[in-house]
Amino acid sequence: MKIEQIHELFLNSSGVSTDTRKINHNSIFFALKGDNFNGNSFALQALEKGASYAFIDEQPVEQNSRLILVQDVLTALQELSTFHRIYLNTPIISLTGSNGKTTTKELINAVLSKKYKTTATVGNLNNPIGVPLTLLSMTRETEIGIVEMGANHQKEIEFLCGIAQPDYGYITNFGKAHLEGFGSVEGVIKGKSELYDFLKQNNKTVFLNYDDPIQKKQFDYHKTYSFGSSKEADLQIQFPMGSDYASIQYNDLKIESNLIGAYNAKNMAAAFSIGKYFDVPEDQIKAAIKEYTPRNNRSQIIQKGSTKIILDAYNANPTSMVAAIENFENLKGASKIVFLGDMFEMGAQAADEHQQLVNKMEASNIEKVILLGENFHRTTTATEKIQKFKNFEDFKAAFNPKETEGKFLLIKGSRGMALERIVDLL
Repeated sequence: MKIEQIHELFLNSSGVSTDTRKINHNSIFFALKGDNFNGNSFALQALEKGASYAFIDEQPVEQNSRLILVQDVLTALQELSTFHRIYLNTPIISLTGSNGKTTTKELINAVLSKKYKTTATVGNLNNPIGVPLTLLSMTRETEIGIVEMGANHQKEIEFLCGIAQPDYGYITNFGKAHLEGFGSVEGVIKGKSELYDFLKQNNKTVFLNYDDPIQKKQFDYHKTYSFGSSKEADLQIQFPMGSDYASIQYNDLKIESNLIGAYNAKNMAAAFSIGKYFDVPEDQIKAAIKEYTPRNNRSQIIQKGSTKIILDAYNANPTSMVAAIENFENLKGASKIVFLGDMFEMGAQAADEHQQLVNKMEASNIEKVILLGENFHRTTTATEKIQKFKNFEDFKAAFNPKETEGKFLLIKGSRGMALERIVDLL
């Protein structure tokens, strides 16, 4: 079946589904494969639940005119999404980065949706499956699409750009993330910069943080729009200090947020700048940023009785850990306790990166530090304020929630550690 025919089926459907537990009537089911499942086994079930067609890449056990056999289901999904993206010709903004990309994406979406009908990546569906699903969720009504891209190895951003074909792009930062796949910080820079490489090769627009020395190197390209504290930036933005919450200032306009951490001010500045580029009125940009409240375990502020908590347990790498810890040290408040969970995908640098964080915590003004996970458990420390647990179960058995009453807590770790479970113990 040709891609034009597949697209026609898609246009006459209610959308695509990849999970038989969430089948919508008249949707098209794509029988994807994973490490622990094979969607081909559920294709007939999808049809029974209301799907109009099911795309499969294994010979079916029984013939059915609504089963469509393709060489590879994931490739078919990706090719359909690119065809649909070209069909709509909607302006696409893509963003990636080591830290803050989902928060920045949410802020950009909040700002642009004040003036435009936007469609943005839901949650962090930013991989070779999530990007196509985002593109296929766009309709004729979508005026601007916002596509988040994640990567843990070289050429992945390049591949995702080939699918989404963005018109604009922004990289939040370059940090020590996914070192196992990228190999080094230099590898991270090269991998993430594949977004800017695509934009430059296709004469598209690059958004830049002028205060980032790595991004400044992109100024040999003519289609850039920048922000930063330098007068050379297109938008000169200042970053006021002194408040627990991130804020920015542009001329006489000061914008405060519900985001903890000075590092989030750069994310705000990116959203502000992109809003200005697309002519969103300043008062509406301010309102959008001010109204945005973090959720999904990303810098969430939680109050449980007399205990105040910063829950930042969605992800972690050395760069984001250091930023979160340093910000936490500078916050006003009661006695502080830090809960840190293992950082994943560190590769050969795992032992050293975890030990460096322990050394930093030893020298900090934090009253108590609790470390969870096998990597942290293997570190060494001579201070009594640091406690180590090999896993969550060991920690749970020893934890006394009364010790946190009236304290200020920071909870941060990689997603696989699921440290939001600590909040449930309080």
